[in-house]
Order: sequence, then structure tokens, then C-alpha cells
Amino acid sequence: MNALSVNHVIKQYGGKTAVNGISFDVAPGEIYGLLGANGAGKTTTMRMVLGLIYPDSGKILYDGKAYGKELLQQLGYLPEERGLYPKVKVCDQILYLAQLRGMSRQDADRNLKRWLDRFGVPEYYGKKVEELSKGNQQKIQFIAAVIHNPRIVIMDEAFSGLDPVNVELLKSTVKELREAGSCILFSTHRMEHVEELCRNITILHRSNPVLQGNLKAIKKQFPRERVILATDGEVTGLEAAGGVRSVTRHEYGYELFIDDEAAGREILELAMAQTGVQRFEIMEPTLNEIFIKTVGENHE
Repeated sequence: MNALSVNHVIKQYGGKTAVNGISFDVAPGEIYGLLGANGAGKTTTMRMVLGLIYPDSGKILYDGKAYGKELLQQLGYLPEERGLYPKVKVCDQILYLAQLRGMSRQDADRNLKRWLDRFGVPEYYGKKVEELSKGNQQKIQFIAAVIHNPRIVIMDEAFSGLDPVNVELLKSTVKELREAGSCILFSTHRMEHVEELCRNITILHRSNPVLQGNLKAIKKQFPRERVILATDGEVTGLEAAGGVRSVTRHEYGYELFIDDEAAGREILELAMAQTGVQRFEIMEPTLNEIFIKTVGENHE
């Protein structure tokens, strides 16, 4: 049974439709990507999943059951806009939030110390939030979302404002949650994070789901139009090769855009006749390229 099922959900505000007929399922142990430009309907969808607002039509089911107050103990939420109190100590704040989710203070304290150790910052237990860097405040906000061991976690821009080291730390933690069986609804503008973490996605555009399903299957629907050619020396005549739309020179060699994969053979033969070839690859489309093709370049 799916941990989360969203079935033909519609939400309107006055005459404006915020979400128009979205459906998707998230299995236990899955990270599901919810993508879209600003105003596409992602935040409204997440708020409905959290029970903060209700659909005008359609159903949202949790392990096959409708929303109820008892679900509060099973839901975790990391919002895009952070909500920690800057002048309150980390321990006081997190323990209070955990108790609101049904944990005993003793269990919450144990979990908090475990998470702080996991992130390598046990000394932050008694510090005020305002004493921490933005990146470390983000770690504390993350702990607040998962302190009560939620079964379903909603993450909105989980890695925003983090340096690359802390991004990798939180990504590994999100993967651990997945391996432990959590169902994670994950929204971000960073397409490379979705490609790494998510098996299935939905792209929303102007309130409508315009592309959804298995990410690998989606990629197969789009042509491979980009060639990476790394060479020892210069290659001439690439622009004139059949099916080549454009050629860009890089430090490693060349990036080419082609009309058809068949153009790759002539490109490779041309390069090998002139110099050593270190790498030749006809690239599958990136999720960023698919996103732009699906919703248009002026998506913000």
C-alpha cells in the first residue's frame, strides 16, 4: 500500500485555480519529486498533504486512510521559509516541537542529541538559534522536521542556503530516511538534486500537472541532442558535419548539439581522424532541459 496517495485533487481560491487535478502516489521508502516554477501549485499541494488546507475536490489518503488529527504524529514538514525562533535555545525549541508531535520529553531529548551528533554539532544543544550560521540553522530546522520519526516527510527547498559540504551531508541524511522506510515529498528548484534522489516526479505548470511518472522513462521520451567530445588536440570541420546544429569549444574539448543521434558517428570519425579522443558521449537530456522544454524558458 502507498504511504501517500493524492487523487485528482483540485484547490481554488475565489476564481483562481491553484491546483488542477493533480494525482500521484508515494510508496514507503521513496523520495517523490514535485517540481514547478513559482506559483505553479507546489506549495498549495504540500499544504493540502499536511492538512493545513483542504482540497475542494479529490482525495488525499495516508496508508489508505483519510486525514485525521492522529496523523500529526506521522507527518514532518521542512518549509521553504524557516520558522525557528532566533532568541530561543535549540534544545528548548526542538523539545517543545517534538512534544507537540506526541513525543515524551525524554525520547525527544535522546533523539535531539543523536541528531546533533549525526551532524557533528553536539555543542549547539544549549545555544540560541541566532548564534548559529544560516547553514547550521538549516540543520536545526531539518532536525525539527524529523525529530519525531515521521512516516511521511514534506521537504520544500531542503538544501537552500547550504554550502556544498552541508548539501552532501543533508542529502546523505535524506537517503538514510528513505532507506529507513520514510515516504518523502521533495520540492526544489535544483534539478540535479531531483535526478540524484527521486525515482518518480510530477512537473506542475500554471496549476496543472504537465509531466509525471518514472524519471528514467520520462527521459526516454526526449531526444538525445547533446554530444560531449573530449580530445587531445583541435578538431576542425565539426560545424560542417551532418546534423550538427552548434559547436562550443571548452577546455576539455567540444560540446555539440545535434538534430539526430545518427550524427554522432560522423562526429566521432572526424575527431579520430585528427587527434586522440578521450571521451565521446551522446548525453541523455538533463531534467533541467526537460523542465525548460515542458514549461517554456520563461518559467519564472
